[in-house]
Amino acid sequence: MGNRSAADEARLLAEPGRDAGGAGAAAALAGGVLLIGAVLAGNSLVCVSVASERALQTPTNYFIVSLAAADLLLAVLVLPLFVYSEVQGGVWRLSSALCDVLMAMDVMLCTASIFNLCAISVDRFVAVVLPLRYNRRSRRQLLLIGATWLLSAAVAAPVLCGLNAARSRHPAECRLEDRDYVVYSSVCSFFLPCPAMLLLYWATFRGLRRRERARRAKLRGPQPSRAPGPAPGPRAPTSHPEPAPDIPPPDPAHAQSPPQARRRRAKITSRERKAMRVLPVVVGVFLLCWTPFFVVHITRALCPACAIPSRLVSAVTWLGYVNSALNPVIYTVFNAEFRNVFRKALGGCR
Repeated sequence: MGNRSAADEARLLAEPGRDAGGAGAAAALAGGVLLIGAVLAGNSLVCVSVASERALQTPTNYFIVSLAAADLLLAVLVLPLFVYSEVQGGVWRLSSALCDVLMAMDVMLCTASIFNLCAISVDRFVAVVLPLRYNRRSRRQLLLIGATWLLSAAVAAPVLCGLNAARSRHPAECRLEDRDYVVYSSVCSFFLPCPAMLLLYWATFRGLRRRERARRAKLRGPQPSRAPGPAPGPRAPTSHPEPAPDIPPPDPAHAQSPPQARRRRAKITSRERKAMRVLPVVVGVFLLCWTPFFVVHITRALCPACAIPSRLVSAVTWLGYVNSALNPVIYTVFNAEFRNVFRKALGGCR
């Protein structure tokens, strides 16, 4: 902090959209408190529900817990300092080392959140295309979660290795200084996983429609036909009833297998229909929250001469963080099991 000059702070505060006090600071503080509270409440409820309810402890929900953990860490480690900087009008009044830690955690946790969204798309794709292998192998989900966090840490590691210590760095600003790294992190965190996620969701949606058509075709299957031969005519009544043929009793296991198979197929199909309804919400909210941020982010790196208002940068950053509060809504409100657990948990708090 000792190498920060008053001229740097004055220059930053003089930029359009900067406001170190007044209504702008109050709005940033109020919005930050609400956002942090929503992220903490929603994602904590997700983690507690999965941990306490045995029915929710499924491989798919492991990804949701991992996503919730990334959003919780974001709310604890990143959002408070981000809100503090916004209240100060964008001026960084803390140490440069803390700024580097903030930038590294921001990159890692935002990347982990996006990678977890992609991991969920992979999980749902496997569940639809290879349902038998998906149901029997849960170790693959845990390995995928571990790979998600390792890759996120690898993307953010250069910031802690001194990459952000540029000579032209302004101590009154907290941002990523290396333009090449900005492009690298944007590509790894968004511009590569986003098309992959869209492709996986498209393939999942296509597989769901194909399996739904096959299920309906089986339900409308061919009616059992009579054996060929002359139709039996009327029989004369007899005084002695004929003995019943010796028919063995049906095997209970075989007798119940068709209904059980139908129930299993109906259960899988019901989950597929739920996934089909939530897919547009997942993709739409994800793109709405993160696309503006990364477009502005990479434009500033590729076009230094482009005049991008600081207010626009702040707005798209807030929008990206809002996604962490919406994730519990997207991935749980549309799930009846989560809704029931949430109602019981919230009812017990009254």
